[in-house]
Formats: sequence, structure tokens, C-alpha cells
Amino acid sequence: MHTALKALTPQSATHKNTMAPTVAIVANSSWNIYNFRQPFIRACKQAGYRVLVIAPVDEYIRYLNEHYFTAHIPLKHLSAQGKNPLRDLLLLIELFRIYRREQPTLVFHFTAKPNIYGSMAARLAGVPNYPTVTGLGYAFLHSPLLRWLSKLLYRAALRKARKVIFHNVEDEALFLESGIARAGQTAVVNGSGLNTNHFRPLPQPRQQRFIFLFVGRLLYDKGIREYLKAARQLKRLFPKSECWIVGQLDAANPAAVSREELLREVELQNVRYFGSTTDVRPYLKQCDVFVLPSYREGMPRAVLEALAMGKPVITTDTAGCKDAISPSCGWLVPVQDSIALAKQMAAAGRLPQQELARMGAAARQRALTYFDEKQIVESYFELAQLAQAPASKAARHG
Repeated sequence: MHTALKALTPQSATHKNTMAPTVAIVANSSWNIYNFRQPFIRACKQAGYRVLVIAPVDEYIRYLNEHYFTAHIPLKHLSAQGKNPLRDLLLLIELFRIYRREQPTLVFHFTAKPNIYGSMAARLAGVPNYPTVTGLGYAFLHSPLLRWLSKLLYRAALRKARKVIFHNVEDEALFLESGIARAGQTAVVNGSGLNTNHFRPLPQPRQQRFIFLFVGRLLYDKGIREYLKAARQLKRLFPKSECWIVGQLDAANPAAVSREELLREVELQNVRYFGSTTDVRPYLKQCDVFVLPSYREGMPRAVLEALAMGKPVITTDTAGCKDAISPSCGWLVPVQDSIALAKQMAAAGRLPQQELARMGAAARQRALTYFDEKQIVESYFELAQLAQAPASKAARHG
């Protein structure tokens, strides 16, 4: 019998005599909660936990419409792309005060700044801490100075974490080899999971052109420049194809493609750009092959969505991307190699329809086997329960 959970607000969440143990979930945006954490929230509530979400408020705060018994505490000092050390110090203090006030049973951190400053705050407040490294991000990919500083901060932050969770074995190995995490402290989970009923194969309309699709933020790290170059080459290599792009122009990100560069390729009819969307399924339904030439990922959600909808995938031979697919459902190309990408896209386009259908079926099966959200939630529960038992016992005798 599950413990009954009462409706909570940020004000009522301060009461410490709550019957149910509290799980806190911290991320750098409500967008992250909306897109990736809702299955975990539901599972925690069904298991009888009180759920406390801590994240900056944005338009995706509407996730609360589906989670009436969830408290959300807004973060005032978290700037995901900011580099102001004073603001980061204020974030550390803000999180420490929240943890001291709310006294959660345990806390799950997601994304870089919550992983670092949230883990520090949890250690100071004596709260069991489970950070998830969902990807290494801009600092690790672009700047040696930022990479060194990030490692230093991670090393200090994760020292007392109960488990440090990764989305692929390459990121785990990097943290172990760098001395950021220690042997026995880490675990790998296959991404954030997805609803394989929501993302399922749909009838593909008949069309004259062979459609390649890129979905993601338009960042150089995602391989958008290589995709644009490959699209130019495909006009010669495979003229009956079209290259589609769905995603947000993220001007605030230093790795974002320029509007001028994208506009030039659209005007030359090398690509078709559809802007951003809250539902990628209509585009995935129409595409023949999905393409993500990313430089590095944690576990690429866009690829998992394509697999679940039965689409073969072309991606790069790098961390995260190569973990998402297998030879039965896709192809790997070298990172930052637009020529190899274009050749592989042309080769995929020339395959017989029955071979593409076979690969699509294998893609769907892979999504069901490894990436369904129910399996991911179970993995988190197992990790937390194993490490939580001593603390729970101590709490009962305290």
C-alpha cells in the first residue's frame, strides 16, 4: 500500500514532519524536467515518495499540470551558460539553504551546475547525493582552461557522492582515469529513457524524395556544420534526396551556428529548415534515415526517438552516439568528416526498400530492449535503494 501524498506547494514543502520520505530532483531548467524527468517523478510518487523539484522556472513549468502532488522550488541563481563565479557561489548557498530547510531523504542532480554546486551543497547539508553526468558539454569540448577548471570542481564536488551515474562508458572512464570519481562509486544507465509507446512506428506517406532528417539544437557540437556540408555534396551524389533540419537556433550558446550560415544553405535549397517544435514525430514519420553527426553525447535523445520510431540512423563514432546504435540499425562515420558523412548518406539512400525496412525493425527492437523509460527508472531505483539502506536504517534509530 503506497503512502498517501498530500498536495504541496513551495511554502507547504517546508514542513519537516512529512510522513513520506522526500526525493529531490535538481536540474538547470524546467525544460529539462519537462523533457527528461517526468517518468522518474511519476515512479517516485507511485512508490510513495514526496517529490521536490528544484530548478529555474521557464515556460516548461507546465509540467506541473500533470503532477499535482509535486512541489517545485525555483532557483534564482542558476545560469546554465553563465561564467560568473559570484553567481555560482550564490547558487551553492541557495541550494545548501534549501537542503537544510527541506531535509530531503536523498537528492538526484542532473546537468553540470547542479552536479557540481548541488553536490557540494548536499555534502555540506548531509544529504545523500546521486549526480548524473548526462554529457560533458561545452567546457570539456572547447576550452582547455574550462576543461581543467571543470575537472577541479567535479573532483571536489563528487568526492562524497553515493553514486556518480553516467549515460555511457566513455564518460565514466574519463572521470575514473582523471581521478574525479573512484572505482566502485560509478554506474552507467542507458540515458534518460523514453516512452516507446509515444515514439512508435507510424505509417510513412508516399513521397518522391528520399528524406534525411537532423533534429537537435543547431550547434556545431551537434555536427550541424558537417550536415550542411554533406547536404551540399548530396545534390551531386544523390540528387533525389532532401535534407531536413528541425531544431532551435540557440543564439546564446557560443557553439551555435549563425543565422547567416543557415539562411545561405536554405536559400541555395541545400536544406529545408522547419524551425523548432514540441513534437518531432510528424517529421520522423516522413524521414527515411535519421542523421546526427555529433562530436560527443551522453546518450543522444534524438537518436533514441528515431530508433523507437523505426528509423535507421547515421551518427558518429564517438561517445554516446556509438552506444546508441548497432550495425543492424545504423552506420557510424568519423567525427567532423562531412565527406564520409555525405558518402554514407548516399549509400543509405541507394539501399533497397526491404533492407531499410529490416533496419527500421531492428532499430525499434533496440529501443524497446535498451532505452524504454521503465527500464531506466528501475535502474535509478535499484541504485538509490542499494546505497540508501544504511542511511534509512540510521534514520530510524536516530
